[in-house]
Amino acid sequence: MTSPTEPVDPTEPVEPTGPVDPFLPSPLHDLMFGHIHSAALRAVVVHGVADHLAAGPRTAEDLASRTGTDAAALRRVLRLLASRGLFSEDERGGFRLEEDGQPLRTDVPGSQHAGVVMITDPMFARSAPGLQDTLHTGQPSFDLVYGMPFFEHLLKSPEDRATFDAGMAAFSGAEDELVAQGYAFPEGARVIDVGGGRGGLLGAVLDRQPSLSGVLFDQSATVAEHLLDRPGLAGRWRTESGDFFTAVPSGGDFYVLKHILHDWNDEDCLRILGSIRRAAEPGARLLVVDSVLPGNSAPHPALELDIVMLMALKGRERTAAEFGTLLDRAGFRLQRILPTPALPSIVEAVAVSP
Repeated sequence: MTSPTEPVDPTEPVEPTGPVDPFLPSPLHDLMFGHIHSAALRAVVVHGVADHLAAGPRTAEDLASRTGTDAAALRRVLRLLASRGLFSEDERGGFRLEEDGQPLRTDVPGSQHAGVVMITDPMFARSAPGLQDTLHTGQPSFDLVYGMPFFEHLLKSPEDRATFDAGMAAFSGAEDELVAQGYAFPEGARVIDVGGGRGGLLGAVLDRQPSLSGVLFDQSATVAEHLLDRPGLAGRWRTESGDFFTAVPSGGDFYVLKHILHDWNDEDCLRILGSIRRAAEPGARLLVVDSVLPGNSAPHPALELDIVMLMALKGRERTAAEFGTLLDRAGFRLQRILPTPALPSIVEAVAVSP
């Protein structure tokens, strides 16, 4: 005769007695289902769910009516994201936006809404499965999926270029001020921001030091949407468009490359650095604002970004030693590396005499 068993609480964890179930929370689980979390995040972001939670909790039914979505499906997606700490659900079925989810709103300082849209865009999502082929060929999987290199695609797709520019501005906006705080320019210096996008970093630098002047240099379509026309900067900046592989403005005391070199392989980086070296007088400073990886496999927040470079471009994140070698080949001498509170560090180099 068998003895009766005690009722089992399904919420209580059970100690494993055999092989670990990969469906239970673990590093393997998080990696295996990473694309599911990414898709769920994109789904709520493109429907603007977070903006509707600014004033407090709302039920899935209420949110669905405001966003034109299906309530049952929305609740399931929000439930998953709540398990990651972006949302929470109360006993009445109301979903609240938690502190970690606030950057998903479009109306908050440091909003990452556009950044999430960019990283989860098909440009990258479609390229990710091709990483297995990249391991064979060493070539970006993006090129195989889209039939052309990444930046060539952006030139031919205004919609994708707008997504990319907005996403980069969102990421940069959160770190420009932190980077600007990390370097003290001498009084009266002229700063040339090469590939400076819409001028977020240059604007932050000029804001902090009123004696500085600057040039924003990038492609014409990008500088046309610059952010520098604001009080306090009048008469201290100008824009110039062109191709940094060919030539950049001359006469700068400082040349800045923020998140540029990591987009390119060493050969292309040397072309960019060569343009700057031809424009710069000996003694001019070069500030490379990029992440600097440790020289081992220690955890680093830029490791994911390094894989994005691998699958979408021919670029890479670099170690201090790799930056030193690259700069030396281009006619610059590495001076120091300044960490910042943001992801990138400031790699300072000086132009040496030929």
